[in-house]
Amino acid sequence: MLRELARAKINLTLDISGVRSDGYHEVSMIMQSIELADELILKKIPHGISLAMDATRIDGGENIPADERNLAWRAAVAFCEFCGKNFGVAIELLKKIPMAAGLAGGSTDAAAVIRGMNRLYETNLSEAQLCEIGARVGSDVPFCIVGGTCLAQGRGEILTRLNPMKNFSVVLAKPQGEISTAWSYKTYDAQPAESHPPNEIIIELLKHGQYSAAFKCFANVLESVALKKIPAIAEYKNKMLAAGARVALMSGSGATVFALSDEADVDKISASIDDSAAQIFVTKIFG
Repeated sequence: MLRELARAKINLTLDISGVRSDGYHEVSMIMQSIELADELILKKIPHGISLAMDATRIDGGENIPADERNLAWRAAVAFCEFCGKNFGVAIELLKKIPMAAGLAGGSTDAAAVIRGMNRLYETNLSEAQLCEIGARVGSDVPFCIVGGTCLAQGRGEILTRLNPMKNFSVVLAKPQGEISTAWSYKTYDAQPAESHPPNEIIIELLKHGQYSAAFKCFANVLESVALKKIPAIAEYKNKMLAAGARVALMSGSGATVFALSDEADVDKISASIDDSAAQIFVTKIFG
């Protein structure tokens, strides 16, 4: 038996340069792990896969399937197929990351299963091999295996490690409502962004600890798309910035807004979101 933490991610930037021949979008994203995490326990069983999930701590958790549709389950299948073995695994999953939030809640569970089964069965696969398995399950899974601060390119599976971010506090605010990733990208294709985050410049600024300058360049091209469905995203950003956030931005395809801040401003930023429907989480940069 072993325990794995499945950490959420935020997008410091998200850019799209077009649609690939395989139907996926060509992306360039600076991704960051945060301390907010689901918890998984993995145990050996003679054969097969079982998944027991407790999602009572998050809104809408009752809608997350605990069967072969779940990315954690699919990750176990992919791991066995890659190894050519019928490894048995029982997975206990405690959900703490909100669903449909742009925080990679499902992808990071899949990553934890892949890492965990590698340890559980002592298969000694390399990180590159684990990421290869992860890419079969979902585009964000390889980053969730690696974690830390990375530039993700291709469809998200091509990773370059970057200098670790300063350990800023992170306030997450998820408004009511959900945004389908497929809808978000399709809507974006109909009206692509005219300006794009300068990832190379941002990487250099972060490398030299010039955070204030880097924060001014952070951008997510899907944010304008998400606003069409959930206008509260802009409201949350403005309130967080007014309350002292160093930067505020939507993560992924939404709809969670994150703020990076100094620890002294966390309570004020959290209190600024006076929407009773919002889910608020306070955490930190990880890695």
